[in-house]
Amino acid sequence: MGAVSPLGGYDQVRGVIVGVLSQARSAAARSVNAIMTATYWHIGHIIVEQEQGGRARAGYGEELIARLSVDLTQRFGRGFGKANLYQMRQFRLGWPPPETILQTPSGETPRPQILQTASGESDAGVLAPVKTSDLAVIAQAFPLPWSAYVKLLSAKTPEARRFYETEALRNGWTVRQLDRQINSLFYERTAMSRDQAAMLGHAGEAVEADVVSPAEAIKDPLVLEFLGLKDEYSETDLEDALITHLAEFLLELGDDFAFVARQRRLRLDDNWFRVDLVLFNRRLRCLVLIDLKIGKFSYQDAGQMTMYLNYAKQNWVKPGENPPAGIILCSDKGADEVRYSLESLGNAVLAAEYRLALPDAALLEAELAKTRQHFETHAQQPPQEPAR
Repeated sequence: MGAVSPLGGYDQVRGVIVGVLSQARSAAARSVNAIMTATYWHIGHIIVEQEQGGRARAGYGEELIARLSVDLTQRFGRGFGKANLYQMRQFRLGWPPPETILQTPSGETPRPQILQTASGESDAGVLAPVKTSDLAVIAQAFPLPWSAYVKLLSAKTPEARRFYETEALRNGWTVRQLDRQINSLFYERTAMSRDQAAMLGHAGEAVEADVVSPAEAIKDPLVLEFLGLKDEYSETDLEDALITHLAEFLLELGDDFAFVARQRRLRLDDNWFRVDLVLFNRRLRCLVLIDLKIGKFSYQDAGQMTMYLNYAKQNWVKPGENPPAGIILCSDKGADEVRYSLESLGNAVLAAEYRLALPDAALLEAELAKTRQHFETHAQQPPQEPAR
């Protein structure tokens, strides 16, 4: 290797570069979120204006959103379901156009002019094209990321929403902090407190789970949807290795299993979940959802799998298929465990048939242990120097 730079040593050089990259990624995440928030407010504005122009027809808004959902999903992929478009509409209704959007710096002409006829009068039948500069102006009015506004929409009252928005900006809350404060009824507890100043003083205190890294911000499902990127990743290298090997192992057991998806995402209310592996069993004619947990089995894992199965039954199962089955793989050193989740079947005979057709638990547990041991052994070996 060459001589160490006189800048202060390798560790210092690396530290500076890591800092530059971290700041750049954070800036990139903020930039994407700002444009995404502005875009979704703008879409909500168009929907609201168009609805007002079509008030004479009952149900016009529902019809408009349903058609847009189909067309936008076909063209841009996920992120434009009816629930998403209703959120954009709700966002516009909850946050009317601020002054920074309605006026130019000179205060003379309204901007951005989203809906306009040739005569300049408002008309839902004619839409003016949006400019990038318009989105930049809108973005200045909404400093929080889109994920934060989605959380704010869940606040029960406009007063609570304004309170959480103010505190999020004042304290620099991450989306996780905001979510935690809303779920803990911080607004209601503060309103009833005898010492509101003390309550607000503790509002900025974060816990370890609140931290959102730049990489996590970029991998936010809402951001990935907006950019049209795939959302497939495992939490750790060990999880990635286990899921990859088990998928290959199950597919090689015979011709019963067919691959459907990995890290398949689902949305329940405003929360995102991922099923590690989705296979189809030809003999049972059903989906098999496989979820991997690094650690010991808990009944929370069983409850989460039941939730996955109910969602899959309603949204993923095709006509003629049987209800889905679930397999929970818990990999804990020296105590690998496999649990089958068949609660969604509601039929003891069918459940017994599923148990006979699905891979034996002991077989899966042995594969889990073998794969983990292989991974850990290789992870401990130092990397070899490349040949010169």
